[in-house]
Amino acid sequence: MIALAIDLGSNSIRALKIDCNRKETLGTFHKTVRTADGLNRTKKISKEALERIINALQEADRKLNFKSAKIRAVTTEALRQATNSKEILDDIKRKTGVEFKIIDGDNEARYALVATKYRLEKLNITPKNFVLVDIGGASTEIIFSYSSKTIFKSFSIGIVTLTQKFNSLEETQKNISKEMEDIKRFVDEVYQSSKKVEKFIAIAGTPTTIASLKLGFTYKTYNPNRIHGTVLSIEDLDIQLKKLLTMSKEEKIEAVGVGREDLIASGVLIFRELYKILGFNESIVIDDGIREGVAYSLCNK
Repeated sequence: MIALAIDLGSNSIRALKIDCNRKETLGTFHKTVRTADGLNRTKKISKEALERIINALQEADRKLNFKSAKIRAVTTEALRQATNSKEILDDIKRKTGVEFKIIDGDNEARYALVATKYRLEKLNITPKNFVLVDIGGASTEIIFSYSSKTIFKSFSIGIVTLTQKFNSLEETQKNISKEMEDIKRFVDEVYQSSKKVEKFIAIAGTPTTIASLKLGFTYKTYNPNRIHGTVLSIEDLDIQLKKLLTMSKEEKIEAVGVGREDLIASGVLIFRELYKILGFNESIVIDDGIREGVAYSLCNK
């Protein structure tokens, strides 16, 4: 069977086509669509975001050929929050033929965990327990994986919504601890009831972008296979953020891609605060996420 997984996130749309029998990747697609742009203010997905999503799906179809595969398309926090999600998804289906399902936090965590465990095994990284962090555009998921249980929670803080909530990076920095108080309470409760985990695993755009910058890649030369397993220290975050802030707009676009250049700094602030909250000095970055988890689950089904 040929499986095609599509993940419409709050900032990006990602697709993966795989041959389930041969366990071979046949193609991938990634584009920044800023689904959650303006959501913090209007509580709606904008017409502009809808147009970007439809254009991206049509581009992905030309590249991956949707008709040749079994498709599972999912979407997350931005569409969970939006008051016009039904109209948006109906429009997408009418214009592209792709039917998205809004998944809840439980399934989001499950898909991310499936993908992460698969990649850790391939990397021969075998912690008995770990915490997985997924920093999205409109939400951040914290998932604790112990041998006998999984504890997770989704929080309504993401790189798009945080960027649009404050007027400057300085203001964001000043308020970041307060914005993440709920996450700290959750982590403290988990650590009180269960032991501290061995590893801190990070997925999604901000960690992979910082890993890419550390390794000297640009947006165009980005290589996911080189990103898997990259270790990032808190100092790495500070160094790369400082580099980003001194770049011109054109240099930022070359480094991180169009539509992301003003968001990564907020993502780094969230990421950095998570190191403090979780009590780690370094994390392991993986370039897999919900998209891969959906694809593997579709194959196994």
